[in-house]
Amino acid sequence: METPKVKPVKAGWWNAFRPWTLHGAVVPVLIGGFIAFRYIDVDIAAVIILILTVIAGCLLQSAANLLNTYGDYQKGTDTVENETRSPELVTGVLKPKHVLWMGLACLGLTCLIGIVFIFYIGWKILIFGALAMAGAGLYTAVYKYHALGQVNVFVMMGVLMPLGTYFVLTGELAWEPVVIGLPNAFLITGVLGGNEMRDYYDDKEADVGTLMGHFSYRTGMAIYRFESVIAFVILAVLLIIGYAPWPCALAFLSAYDLYVVLVNSSKAAEDKHASFMLVPLCFKLNWHFGVLLSVGYLLYWTLLL
Repeated sequence: METPKVKPVKAGWWNAFRPWTLHGAVVPVLIGGFIAFRYIDVDIAAVIILILTVIAGCLLQSAANLLNTYGDYQKGTDTVENETRSPELVTGVLKPKHVLWMGLACLGLTCLIGIVFIFYIGWKILIFGALAMAGAGLYTAVYKYHALGQVNVFVMMGVLMPLGTYFVLTGELAWEPVVIGLPNAFLITGVLGGNEMRDYYDDKEADVGTLMGHFSYRTGMAIYRFESVIAFVILAVLLIIGYAPWPCALAFLSAYDLYVVLVNSSKAAEDKHASFMLVPLCFKLNWHFGVLLSVGYLLYWTLLL
């Protein structure tokens, strides 16, 4: 049977923005928002703030995508030889300065939304804002090339985004959005893990210094699988001890997605198509798991209390 070929992406703003990655921002915001809604009076203002938080998260994700494209090009990581993954700049379809300014514009729009948050909940939200800006703006310049990319994603998107969303809606800090969001934190980190494994040999040759690049390919793939599997284990524990509401078990409906991720990962070493699919399949798992988890929590406090 002939191995499916990896189709090169079409260079342009669509691929530069990578809108299919935005679930990484939407899911943690929904988790933090739906938990917050349990403890506040849900009015029009609260709903608007949640929507603005989703938009801000998407802008931060877009900024990280654009600045990563710019940063990789400037460092020589993206070349004509590997243009199938990020062809915008190496092929000349987009100009580096335009990509840079668009990324900075996304950060600027996020700051404008942050002003609304300050008026709504107070100046302390600036702490979350500063951390978020640093996480998105400095991902390529600082974290990615020093094996801290996955740590950055886990902390910024997996922990601070649900906690920050909870804070902007309630004005308080709590463990619940962090703990309930922990399975999703591992899944979204696994997406980046898949990215690093897909680009494993190219990144090693370019001396990028990703986390996976510090291990053998086999060990890196084991880490990638662990980041997906552990999410289900953590959720099971949270359900058993009664910390997570039982409707959150809806997330287990995504178990087939996990199965597909694991089967595909076993082929990735020798199959270019399977290697390419490490990322989109983990995207799909993260999206399905995260939305089902969020909906489960929402059902708990709206219908079942």
